[in-house]
This record gives sequence, structure tokens and C-alpha cells, in this order.
Amino acid sequence: MSHKPQTAGFRFFSKILLPLFSLYYNPRVIVEHPVPMDGATVICSNHKHVMDQCMAALSTKRGINYMAKSEYFKGPFAWFFKATGCICVNRNGHDEEAKSEANAVLSSGGALGIFPEGTRNKTNNLMGEFRYGAASLACKNNAVMVPVAVTGEYKFRSKNLTSRIGKPFSTEGMTVEEANKRIEAEIAALIKKNLDDGYGTPEEYERAERYFS
Repeated sequence: MSHKPQTAGFRFFSKILLPLFSLYYNPRVIVEHPVPMDGATVICSNHKHVMDQCMAALSTKRGINYMAKSEYFKGPFAWFFKATGCICVNRNGHDEEAKSEANAVLSSGGALGIFPEGTRNKTNNLMGEFRYGAASLACKNNAVMVPVAVTGEYKFRSKNLTSRIGKPFSTEGMTVEEANKRIEAEIAALIKKNLDDGYGTPEEYERAERYFS
């Protein structure tokens, strides 16, 4: 098990794959506040598509260790997830090994990428229920949390696919419940900004109307 952030593979493949991702999807990245370049950082995004991690990665040159479901480590691309420093997570229970890996990344001042919803949002709500994993890891390590909102449609040369990077906030002195509530509220507010600017799908506008009413 690693006790230092392994980001060389992430940086290497980012230089190759992110330009291709951008060429195909034509994403818009709005950086309201830059991602910190050092120190324990938990980058949190809503989760709507398998490519969501690319939207956050486009906003920073910092290496990120993403938490990824164990199924990705069993298929033909398992080598890729290992090479890019992803942390294997068994979602069927409390994965202590994954928690240990994540804590090791943060305790050594690394950046951890995590989707607080735990899985892609397949509900009719604006976001899925936020689990406590991201907030717990952040609070345990006095880490900064960075909210990221992704809206729009993943399609060739999309006209509305957008990520917005919000203001990082420190979890020092916060309870896990407070941090979890804060990161959800921050992401929701960023989603609303995207939609107010016209960057969203009809379904996202309908869900947002219910969420904010």
C-alpha cells in the first residue's frame, strides 16, 4: 500500500488524454477560484457521467488521486486505473484499505478526488444523497475541500458541457456533518450558476427548479 501520493501516471496520461477529451467534448471550464497547488485537498464534484473526473482535472495542473470503484480494477483497463494512481474502492461495505490509502494521500499533503454521492446520479433529483466519506476524510486530515459542479451534455462538440470550480474551504474545526452539508450546498450553488448562465440540459433545469423551490 502506498503512503505517498502517486501522481506521475496521472500527470503523464493527463497530458495525452485531456487534450483529446477537450477536442471531442468541447468542455467549458470556469475557474472561479484555483485549486490549491499544495496541501491536503479533497476535490469534490457532483457525479453524472463516467468522464466527470476529466472536468475537474482540466482546471488544474496538480496531480490527483481519484477514488474509483473496484469494478474498474477487474477489467481490461485495470492497468490504466492503477497507473494513474486511482484508489480501488469496494462499495459493498466499509473498505478500510481504501480509507487507509486515501488518508495516506491527504496526510502527506496530496490531492484526493472523490464524488460525495458515491455513484453516478441516476435519480430524478438534482444530486444523489451525499455520503459522509469525503467529509470524513477531509475533517480527519484538516484538509481543504474544493467544490466542483458539472452540468450539460456529454456529446461530440457539446455546446453546454461545463464545470465550475468554486472557492476552497478549510474543514479545520468543522464536524463531519457540517463539512458534508457545506460541500453539498457549495456544489448546488455552483450548479445553479451554470444553469443561470445557460449551461445545462432540460432535465437539469427541471431538477434545479424542484431543488431550489
